[in-house]
Amino acid sequence: MKMDRQKFGQLCAIKFCVKLGKSATVTYKKLQRTYGEHSVSRAQLFRRHKSLLEGREQVEDEPHAGRPSTSKTENNVERVRSLVRSDHRLTLRMISSELNLNRFTIDEILTQDLDMRKVCAKMVPKNLTTEQKVNQKDVCLDLLDRLEREPEFFSCVITNASNKICISIYGLF
Repeated sequence: MKMDRQKFGQLCAIKFCVKLGKSATVTYKKLQRTYGEHSVSRAQLFRRHKSLLEGREQVEDEPHAGRPSTSKTENNVERVRSLVRSDHRLTLRMISSELNLNRFTIDEILTQDLDMRKVCAKMVPKNLTTEQKVNQKDVCLDLLDRLEREPEFFSCVITNASNKICISIYGLF
């Protein structure tokens, strides 16, 4: 892993100040004056200063592992899929405790891998399946047929504030 030149220069300056016996606060003020908003953070400077005081000679970062491990595997995606299909009322917390996975991993699997979104605390597919589309169309056609036979039919139908029934009927044509 390569370190950019500006950061490397600041770390060398920190080491130089430590060798001169300067305190971490004085070193931080000097770096602030020299590099301004591009200087290393105060916390990082104090960590580096302390490690150099304790005898560390190396200025570069120590090698460390690459990307963090994740529990988002194909097996876990499949486990989440089957659990959600068995019960759409499960919350993220419930799925998380059931499968012993992180809640954020569950959310990522549901939204990105399974292409689902939350509707009234239920996880549902964003797009309807072919069967659901056919069923919705049949229901709407039945309603239209009944409306033609009984013009006053909708006067007795109760809809919610967003008029889902009307949207369903007119959304297909």
